[in-house]
Amino acid sequence: QKQLVESGGGLVQSGGSLRLSCATSGLILDFFVIAWFRQAPAKGREWVSLIDTADDETLYSDSAKGRFTITRDNAKTTVFLQMNNLRPDDTGVYYCAARDRFYGKGTQDYEYQYWGQGTQVTVSA
Repeated sequence: QKQLVESGGGLVQSGGSLRLSCATSGLILDFFVIAWFRQAPAKGREWVSLIDTADDETLYSDSAKGRFTITRDNAKTTVFLQMNNLRPDDTGVYYCAARDRFYGKGTQDYEYQYWGQGTQVTVSA
């Protein structure tokens, strides 16, 4: 059974940092693209970043570029999202998701097959 479990969310002041983790099981990361999405209250899911662990190629949304960094561990079971210089508009539930890399690197939520339960990030002004 393929599972993704996020952790690391919390409450932080504007300008602070958080490191999110996405622990995976039941899937071989080399065969998947892992992405982070977020959903603010009353808004749709927004793509934040992705990593293709087969070649470590990474992509970032304009909002995340320069502030967030996506990495994976050497065992290729966990993907991290280091978030620095957080702003109130980064508030939301952050989800990691997996997509078969055969289909390419997607940035739309409907392109991803497997999802975690999400972790809440709240940034106070």
